[in-house]
Amino acid sequence: MKNLNPFVLAAATTLLLASCGSSVAPINAPLLENSMTLTLKTANIEDAQLKVWSATDLATDTIPGMSVDKAYAELIPNLKGTNVIVAVIDSGIDIEHEDLKNVIWINKGEIPNNGIDDDKNGFIDDVHGWNFLGDIEGENLEFTRIVRRYDVVFNGKDVSEISEVDMETFVLYQKAKAEQTKNYDETKANRDRYTQMLKEVTDANNVISKKLGKEDYTAEDLAAISNPSEEEQKNIAVLTQMLSYGGSIPEFMERLNGGVDYFDGRMKNHFNMDTDFRGVLNDNPYDITDTSYGNNDVDGPNPKKEDALHGTHVAGIIAAQRGNGIGMDGVAQNVEIMVVRAVPDGDEYDKDVALAIRYAVDNGAKVINTSFGKGYSQNPEWVWDAIKYAGKKDVLIVNAAGNDGLDLDITTSYPNDQNGTGAEMSDNFITIGALNYKYGEEMVATFSNYGATSVDLFSPGVKIWSTTPLDTYEYLQGTSMASPNVAGVAAMIRSYYPKLSAKQVKQVLMDSGLHTSTPVIVGGEESNIQPFDAISKSGNTANLYNALIMASKM
Repeated sequence: MKNLNPFVLAAATTLLLASCGSSVAPINAPLLENSMTLTLKTANIEDAQLKVWSATDLATDTIPGMSVDKAYAELIPNLKGTNVIVAVIDSGIDIEHEDLKNVIWINKGEIPNNGIDDDKNGFIDDVHGWNFLGDIEGENLEFTRIVRRYDVVFNGKDVSEISEVDMETFVLYQKAKAEQTKNYDETKANRDRYTQMLKEVTDANNVISKKLGKEDYTAEDLAAISNPSEEEQKNIAVLTQMLSYGGSIPEFMERLNGGVDYFDGRMKNHFNMDTDFRGVLNDNPYDITDTSYGNNDVDGPNPKKEDALHGTHVAGIIAAQRGNGIGMDGVAQNVEIMVVRAVPDGDEYDKDVALAIRYAVDNGAKVINTSFGKGYSQNPEWVWDAIKYAGKKDVLIVNAAGNDGLDLDITTSYPNDQNGTGAEMSDNFITIGALNYKYGEEMVATFSNYGATSVDLFSPGVKIWSTTPLDTYEYLQGTSMASPNVAGVAAMIRSYYPKLSAKQVKQVLMDSGLHTSTPVIVGGEESNIQPFDAISKSGNTANLYNALIMASKM
């Protein structure tokens, strides 16, 4: 690819490009480089800076952000962009959130709430997107679904009793059943442990707070209790230990309650062998031709919008309205967020993901964010076909690598673009690992998956501040947060350089990042030290400033 020389372009061509919102002249600023002198630097981050660390610049702040603020200050004022639709396939989004409501996609071909498919796209009243889950909130994990689906056929049978034609499915069933049993037992043990701890702390707090005459007390208050009885000594010991973890006893009890609720939820949804969650949809999840299901309630059925927490956070990272004086600023401007609900509290169905991708593509999205994943897939070919369909329509998919601390070159995670072969089947799919804000050996998030051929790029994913339902904001972390950071950069490239293809945008994202070979801890294992440039295909961290410069020269 050669650079465009603005001085030899005909005036008519220049006007045409300008009218398309594309910058004609290459940006003359030099690319940022990661000087090796920075490798020993670390940052002491205050709360105000932590909330925006994704936007920081490594050279200026010694934090491995994406140089977003630097790009907005130095490059973007000289550029003119066009609007870009970014689809967020997720758990739903609070479309009324104060910092998102003005950037939510509106389907102009649809008349709201008239019960008619005005634009003839197959979806009635899809004003802001589509909800492929209907009223579903909880769901099984995929290995639980496999066990439920085939238990009646294979339960109790030995391999000698299985026909050759059923052998592959039987092996999958056995693997899934072992995974189901292991995870169920671990979750139950954790639920029981948290429940017991909560009871002990609650009982001890009831006695001691009454004795002290206050709920909010310190370890020093406990130590000052004179002549405690044997029972009081036990209670003091329990409470002193809890206070050593930080915070007050009421706060610790709240965390324990949250833990009990979390593990209870997993027992109720993820490993439930009895409830047919899909029944309310009146849909066969194993028939890809059956597409008439779902509704237009894109924030989901929960009246408190708790089911939309994840999707709302992801959407804010990409495009929370910039410069409005409230909340926070997303990475990208000139963006409309299309809401596609397909991810429940549990594993997503391959059918829903495949149809969600196709919906986004057919309705104008140029970037799709997929912050979800699972270790088992019964119909991966449907998703692969949808990825290839998006590629043919020039749509980029930005995908989260996953949070298991695994090498994806060894362990498969879905969705992916490798078709089980290790070689990419499409050039429009980019997989993102998560960075920590501590530059140096701890710069890779302890939870982040990685892989020299399976992960393409890393971006900020630890303690990311963003929008949450009902006009609130929270820190969340995961590769789920790293992916939308890159989706925001991709949207900016597509806004200011709309003539670049999805393949070119992917290449810009990978090639424009900051490179380092510094040794890093991988998978949260201190014994697993690898050069940073050996754990992804690019060896880079995402950088908006460089991406815009490089895109301008293609």
